[in-house]
Amino acid sequence: MEKRWYVVHTYSGYENKVKTNLEKRVESMGMQDKIFRVLVPTEDEVVTKDGKKKTVQRKVYPGYVLVEMIQTDDSWYVVRNTPGVTGFVGSTGSGSKPTPLMPEEVDQILRHMGMEEPKPKMEFELKDTVRVKHGPFTDFIGTVEEILLDKSKLKVHVNMFGRETPLELDYTQVEKI
Repeated sequence: MEKRWYVVHTYSGYENKVKTNLEKRVESMGMQDKIFRVLVPTEDEVVTKDGKKKTVQRKVYPGYVLVEMIQTDDSWYVVRNTPGVTGFVGSTGSGSKPTPLMPEEVDQILRHMGMEEPKPKMEFELKDTVRVKHGPFTDFIGTVEEILLDKSKLKVHVNMFGRETPLELDYTQVEKI
């Protein structure tokens, strides 16, 4: 089983209380090996009050909390029965298991919050021959021309219509051949 992100529905205004309650339950019930992180997605917003600018944290998704966990009957039970939790988003009834978020959705939310997932290990070198695994250029073969470590991207030249065409691709979109 792998750890995935799930969305939990709460009473609006109780997101931080649910986060605290769930973290305490995880610790007291010894679930640290199944429930890892609990997040209330927020963003900084600059507001002007009485002529003064002030930065406040605003909830991006009021009424929702993100939980990173390995879904088992135990972990599902612990989260579902935390005070303030009204249910999982993506489950179709009291007995059905929730649907996890897609990795792209999680990446977008974490980036929006200024929290990045750990960068994938870079295993490419200049002039490596690679195949595009997914995206609009699937199955194109190219050569690594530049490695953009800070962005976790590669500049790859592929042959398209008889011309060398540069593409900027994520590490996860290509594989060495």
